[in-house]
Amino acid sequence: MARILGLLIAVLVFQGRALAEEPLRFPSLDGVTELAGHLYRPDGQPPFPALVLLHGCSGLGPGGGIAAIYAAWTRVLVERGYAVLLVDSAGPRGFGETCARGPERSTMYRDRPKDAYAALAFLQASPVVRPDRIGLLGWSQGGAAVLLSIVSESIGRPVPPPRHDFRAAVAFYPGVCDEARQSAPFTRVEPGTWTTAVPLLVLQGEADNWTPAAPCRAFIAAAAERGAPVAIHLYPGALHGFDAPNLRRQPLPRHRLKSGVVPLIGSDPAARADALERVPAFLDGWLKD
Repeated sequence: MARILGLLIAVLVFQGRALAEEPLRFPSLDGVTELAGHLYRPDGQPPFPALVLLHGCSGLGPGGGIAAIYAAWTRVLVERGYAVLLVDSAGPRGFGETCARGPERSTMYRDRPKDAYAALAFLQASPVVRPDRIGLLGWSQGGAAVLLSIVSESIGRPVPPPRHDFRAAVAFYPGVCDEARQSAPFTRVEPGTWTTAVPLLVLQGEADNWTPAAPCRAFIAAAAERGAPVAIHLYPGALHGFDAPNLRRQPLPRHRLKSGVVPLIGSDPAARADALERVPAFLDGWLKD
C-alpha cells in the first residue's frame, strides 16, 4: 500500500549496509502475467528458509519502489535469517490501486493465489532456498490472498500440488476474512467449510473499520473448531496498518465503504512492537529446525 501504508520509498538497510537486492521476473500461474519481484538474502550459508510477501491493494510501492511497511518487515525478516521475496502483483498487470470494488479488484482476488504459488515454485527451484521451509505473509488485500491461497480447495494451488506446500502463513488485517467471501468463485469450498493444513496466524486491530475484526475473529474461530491450525491475535484500539512504521492516524475518504464508513489507518506502537516479536517467533517455530 504505497500511500496508505508506506508513504515513502524506503531504502533496505541491514546491519548498517544496504541489502543486496536481486530484481526478478517470473511467470504467474495465471498463464498470462510475468510478475516482478525483489529477492533479498541473509548473511550466512545457504540454503535458507524463505518467505513470500504479498502487498496490499495500493501495490508494492510508488514509482517502482517499496513502501516503508514492506521494507521494514523485510529488514526484520532478513536479519532473522530468511530469504525474502517481495512480489509485485499490481504493476505487471498494469494496475494502480485496486482498493475499490470493480473488475481489477476481482482479478486480484482471483489471480493472486496463483502469484503466491508461482513465487513458491520459483523459490523451490533456487539452490539458496530450502524447498520445504517457505512461508507466506500478506497485508490487507495480500492477507486476503494468503487465506485464498492456503485454503484446502485453493484455486491457486497447481495440480498436481507441489511436493512441499507453504510451511506457515501470516495474514495482517486480511480482506474477505469471512465465510461467504472465502467461497466461490475464489475458492472451491462451500460457506462454512473453509479449512487449511497450513499453520496460520492472523493479526488484527480491534478498532480496524476497514477490514473489521469481528467477522474475521468468527471466521478463524470456526476454522479452528473444524481442526484447522489457525489462530488470531487481536490488538485493542489498533487500526488498519497498525504495524506500519510512523504512519500518522488519518481517514481515507476516497476509500469510503458502501456502508458510508470512512476507513481509518495509523500506526500503533505497542501493537507494532508485539507483532515484530510475535511474527518472527511464529515463523521460526515452523520454518527453522
